[in-house]
Amino acid sequence: MAHILVTGGAGYIGSHACKALKQAGFTPVVYDNLITGWKDAVKFGPFEQGDLNDRARLDQVFAKYQPTAVMHFAALSQVGEAMSQPGRYWANNVGGSLNLIEASVAAGVRDFVFSSTCATYGEHDNVVLDENTPQLPLNAYGASKRAVEDILTDFEAAHGLRSVIFRYFNVAGADPEADVGEFHRPETHLVPLVLDAIDGKRDSLTIFGTDYDTPDGTCIRDYVHVCDLVDAHVLGLKWLQDGKGSRVFNLGTGTGFSVREVMDKAAVVTGKDVPCNTGARRAGDCTKLVSGSTRAASELGWEPTRSTLETMIHDAWKWHKTGHYEA
Repeated sequence: MAHILVTGGAGYIGSHACKALKQAGFTPVVYDNLITGWKDAVKFGPFEQGDLNDRARLDQVFAKYQPTAVMHFAALSQVGEAMSQPGRYWANNVGGSLNLIEASVAAGVRDFVFSSTCATYGEHDNVVLDENTPQLPLNAYGASKRAVEDILTDFEAAHGLRSVIFRYFNVAGADPEADVGEFHRPETHLVPLVLDAIDGKRDSLTIFGTDYDTPDGTCIRDYVHVCDLVDAHVLGLKWLQDGKGSRVFNLGTGTGFSVREVMDKAAVVTGKDVPCNTGARRAGDCTKLVSGSTRAASELGWEPTRSTLETMIHDAWKWHKTGHYEA
């Protein structure tokens, strides 16, 4: 089976991608420094510990496994941290990605799937984003991801490196069989925070702002089930293997869910109330951020079959009750 190098494969999305790759007949090779990933999440192929900024280590891994493609998830991704420590984000997300791209080209690997973000678009409140929406990132996280997209374009022109780039907002849910799941320390994502509150792992959940111009007054955000998301990445890999050109795809529902909707559905799925309190709006929060996925549907044949709120919370709850990784 062909080896696919998966950077960040010990993390939340990367570990699910490894399972999807394994099921599709590939052997995922995880390359991860374990700063935010977990060795226990590496279950579907070999593991090589290393940092993206270590070029010699990258060259060693490319030589050992001779992968046919790269699937690049590894990145720092906390917006607040990106605002306060931009240098760390440029060094890791851009510098590390450039190292990886150069190592890939040097090893003769010309197929590259990049997990980007809708944060490259910046603030486009209350519109459905598509691939042609202007990119105006507001912080070093979105800007660093956009920079990597630009690097990929330049390396295609110079070296024939072909890429598929995916942009998306929030990811939720977990592997339905609970082999892997979402596990962050500290946790910052809404669905696991809601489940922590239900489970008594935190006192309560704070809703920041209840006076937005939405049906229930709380912000609306786009959520895609992690399994749907990684299925798209496998389709992107096959797109490149079929000899098709570089392409950008947005992945989203086009509608999104409000904070209150997430909480209410979690209460229904778990049969438990969500302890919560309300607070003031946070600076910079938009009313509604969502993306469409028309191009992914028409060109990749992507169908986000698990990205209903009930399914995402059901799968997350199953993992939440039983799943964890050891540090």
